[in-house]
Amino acid sequence: MSKIGVHSFVWSAGSSRADLEKALESSHSLGFNLIEFSYLDPAQVDVAWLAGRLQALKLDVAISMGLPPEGDLSSEDPAVVAKGIDILDRAVALVRDLGGEKLAGILSSAHGKQEHALTRKGWDNSVTALSKVADRAKSSGVTLNLEVVNRFESNMLNTAAQGLAYIRDTGASNVFLHLDTFHMNIEEADVGLAIRHAADKIGYVHIGESHRGYLGTGTIDFAAIFDALVAIGWDDYVTFESFSTAIVDKDLSLKTAIWRNLWNDNVALARHARQFIELGMETARLKAALVQTAHVPG
Repeated sequence: MSKIGVHSFVWSAGSSRADLEKALESSHSLGFNLIEFSYLDPAQVDVAWLAGRLQALKLDVAISMGLPPEGDLSSEDPAVVAKGIDILDRAVALVRDLGGEKLAGILSSAHGKQEHALTRKGWDNSVTALSKVADRAKSSGVTLNLEVVNRFESNMLNTAAQGLAYIRDTGASNVFLHLDTFHMNIEEADVGLAIRHAADKIGYVHIGESHRGYLGTGTIDFAAIFDALVAIGWDDYVTFESFSTAIVDKDLSLKTAIWRNLWNDNVALARHARQFIELGMETARLKAALVQTAHVPG
């Protein structure tokens, strides 16, 4: 069996107790093993209650986020970098307090289309700052998973190879890649090869279609992706992410350009996604077994 997660925005963009409970119960009832929340403000959410509900439902949790312009680690303004460090430190604390292990998303720079190329100083500022956050996160058992996103959402890490270079520069053992098939489909020369090349530095995987709707209804070659994940021995979470105007978060929906309705029935969508991922991974394992088995006489 595969470990499969779902992003909470499949269920709701709200953070009230009722919205969170709906997301938790829906994820659990459909057999997901993990729920991912976009950053939740501890001042607005009862973290202890949420941690208890996660434990009761036996759901693992991940937190994802994108740094705002005023917290851009790649800024050449020390005050902006300091703000980014503070934002990430608080996010690490949230992951810890919820009983999770993964902070993911656009953690190395601001999330959004940039109007300038990244400078070497910006790269170095980001690496230095993130290394400090990673060092503190280690004591909380939290990993930092750097999402590699398309050129319209970051001017920093657009390919897995760039992410690997960044991780090498941090020298941190708890910094990994967060790969997303939607973004990889835009930027990578070959998604399967990129996964194989990054193998031991992948910490989190998002599965999303080319148009962010139902899996298998777009242009992404998921068979090649599942084959690559099996080839590298991936046994961690594969999390389904999908967006539609049916559920709108004013911040993330604008930044990710969700302009049209790709689904209305989120239960049908999520059920299909879980089955699609499970069957895709199982098929890839069966293929791998066939090519590794020698049938000889005797």
